[in-house]
Amino acid sequence: MSRLPALFISHGSPTFAIDPGLAGPALTALGKTLPRPKAILIVSPHWMTREPRVATTPRPQTIHDFGGFPPALYQLNYPAPGAPDVAQRAIDLLRAAGYAAEADTQWGLDHGAWVPLLHLLPQADVPVFQVSLPARLDGERAYAYGQALAPLAAEGVLIIGSGSLTHNLYEVRFDAPDAHGETYAVEFSRWINDVVTGRDHARLRQTMDLAPHAQRAHPTAEHLWPLMVAAGAAGAEVPATRIDGGITHGVLVMDAFVFGDTADAVAA
Repeated sequence: MSRLPALFISHGSPTFAIDPGLAGPALTALGKTLPRPKAILIVSPHWMTREPRVATTPRPQTIHDFGGFPPALYQLNYPAPGAPDVAQRAIDLLRAAGYAAEADTQWGLDHGAWVPLLHLLPQADVPVFQVSLPARLDGERAYAYGQALAPLAAEGVLIIGSGSLTHNLYEVRFDAPDAHGETYAVEFSRWINDVVTGRDHARLRQTMDLAPHAQRAHPTAEHLWPLMVAAGAAGAEVPATRIDGGITHGVLVMDAFVFGDTADAVAA
């Protein structure tokens, strides 16, 4: 099987599940261009652990890990099967790379996983499992984490980093989902796009030190690390393409990136 691309997806607010905006249809279109994976491995900042954990759950539950949102959100489910055998392979790869990875037989799919998958693969018929993010990360460590998982892409596994291209919750305007995008968010996202599509992974790993407005775009950087994981899983040799997702709530840039050979087919 040919090597699958790796993806970074901005999952935004939980309301993305019922208010797809520009990003939802773009992800659905992307899903139709992808080869059918054997399984999906997804990392999300909503499952962070001291040491890596890998969900071996045969039938992962949809986790509604949020409060105070419209009741309709809590009725949604993403009933995809798990992938215990592939998850064990991920554990083996992480251990071979020096991580103290362990199986987790209870974890399901948090909203950083199931909300974007609702749009990307709405049939929920591809096995999916989560791998946690280690609690102590920086750009270099997050990239290396992706590199450790990279062999799975040649084994039919779609590796997805789900985060947010910008994530300043102090400035999110939940009362105005279509608010005009703040200048700093636009400038930060343009820098990311230039670095990613230019395959400058050395600078990408230093985003928090080099990018304009980085500290404002990410007061805490856990939603940025999945981008590094996806980039590390793909490597700098492959093409990368941005998928325009627009900006919601004034500050949440919803762009996605495809790292790999299908990038030309889904160019924004």
